[in-house]
Amino acid sequence: MKYISTRGNAPELNFEDVIITGLATDGGLYVPETWPQLSPDQIRSFASMPYCDVAYEVMAPFVDGTIEDNVFKDIIAEAYAGFSHPAVVPLKEMQPNEWILEIFHGPTFAFKDVALQVLGRLIDHVLKKRDERATIVVATSGDTGGAAIEAFRGCSHADVFVLHPHERVSEVQRRQMTTTFEDNVHNIALEGTFDDCQGLVKAMFNHSAFRDNLKLSSVNSINWARIMAQIVYYFTSASSLGAPDRLVRFCVPTGNFGDIYAGFVAGKMGLSIDKLTIATNMNDILERVVRTGRYEVLGVTPTVSPSMDIQVSSNFERILFDAYGRDSESIVRLMSSLSQSGAFTIGPEALKNINDDFDAVRTEEEETLKTIEDVYTASGVMIDPHTAVALAGSRCKNQNENVANIVLSTAHPAKFPDAVEKATGHKPHMPPELSALFDLGERFSVLPNDLETIEEFIEANARANSCN
Repeated sequence: MKYISTRGNAPELNFEDVIITGLATDGGLYVPETWPQLSPDQIRSFASMPYCDVAYEVMAPFVDGTIEDNVFKDIIAEAYAGFSHPAVVPLKEMQPNEWILEIFHGPTFAFKDVALQVLGRLIDHVLKKRDERATIVVATSGDTGGAAIEAFRGCSHADVFVLHPHERVSEVQRRQMTTTFEDNVHNIALEGTFDDCQGLVKAMFNHSAFRDNLKLSSVNSINWARIMAQIVYYFTSASSLGAPDRLVRFCVPTGNFGDIYAGFVAGKMGLSIDKLTIATNMNDILERVVRTGRYEVLGVTPTVSPSMDIQVSSNFERILFDAYGRDSESIVRLMSSLSQSGAFTIGPEALKNINDDFDAVRTEEEETLKTIEDVYTASGVMIDPHTAVALAGSRCKNQNENVANIVLSTAHPAKFPDAVEKATGHKPHMPPELSALFDLGERFSVLPNDLETIEEFIEANARANSCN
């Protein structure tokens, strides 16, 4: 299988090259040239298969033999061996015809582990095979950073630089990044927003001399393998509830659009999805664009669901690529408008294509906290604020009794204890792995939102370890 850039002016790559490269050299995002298809019988069979077996079946067409089958199966098994639930991503019924999909049972208690535990091992395998090393740069709104560090800490083939917005992540999220002292891990607290962090990462990739000299790679959701690994739990959850013979609706708390885009890909591969609901908080650019066709950056407002405090959703470019019939010239035009004026308008036909697959809903702060409270009162279950945004959004929609409603639960409530306590009057149970973080020292560098400063810091600290 070949991978092509959404902007049409970068070389086609195979799977190994695309996971090492991350962002295309023309500034676009890589996507498969064609969508692999899974048969209805194959999807039905997933209901009785272990998660790792389904993961191999779903992901193997994207790998397309570039990694030996037995090696890839071992990578998958190792990636999920450390998850705390035997189902890896279990479903929990909340009320009739409503389930939450818990995708936070990995080592950092966030859904990012599902993909990054696989991606970290894939990149390490390829670098070792090629006897190469890489400099991995990561922008995080909270959870990606900790998951990336957990996946690459101590790796002799890669240095990891994580940019998080200073004082805009929860304390637990910050400590999951900054209490790591391996020589190959470097944390940057950027004086800015997540969008600033993400913009700097993209700028580094577009600085060809810097990119080539340090062999930059990214494990943000711009990296195709992140999307690939997230596709799996759409199939496992839907098949367990009767797919493909029963329609399923997913409601996803959405910031950078990667998680919900994986659901779109699952639909392209044959999964029977009624609708994908984009759930946003007050930073509602995605709700506005789906409703009006106007994508306009208005600034970021801090909320109790900080991982969604985003205005520039990188993966939205991928959905635009399909909405415009894979016309890269249209994507270049839209992205140029976004860069120059902070906005663009989607054409009527392309917007209709998006609305065929997606709808969207905005959840206010008060409703987020009330949803946490209501769930706790009704069931004794605590949910984190991002899950609450999606659950409230799902309940706003007219739920068809013939369609199974699944809400993606993306983080353990203990990662956001202040919001949960504010809503319920009780602190969430803190797993020992998280409570131990508060007894550790921290190491991070507070740096200004300046590309030259960030590049100088990375150049001074990269390649600290020689490749063995």
